[in-house]
Amino acid sequence: MIKSAETMRVELRERMRGGKGTVQIKHIFEQTELTGKCRLFACITLEPGCSIGQHPHENEEEVYYILKGRAKVVDDGEERELRPGDAVLTGGGRSHSIANAGEEPVELLAVILTY
Repeated sequence: MIKSAETMRVELRERMRGGKGTVQIKHIFEQTELTGKCRLFACITLEPGCSIGQHPHENEEEVYYILKGRAKVVDDGEERELRPGDAVLTGGGRSHSIANAGEEPVELLAVILTY
């Protein structure tokens, strides 16, 4: 299956998971288009001052891969700043949050795999 960017659904979420601002989620592939155990495959944009609040991942794991910008991630209590090319994996009941830590938008690839 090949999809053009114009056909991908864009969703806006206010204060996602208790975070700040509006999160833009571009669904690269919808869960219904995938046959594997994947419930999210998306590009997420966090504008300056925007964040996704702390949330757990039970019976699943989420990967964030930073494409653009500087992000502050708290992964199971450990706080780190991530830059393009950095990644974080959270699962097995652990929790995480992410915030834009700079002056430009943060773009990241987000994938949630279930088990």
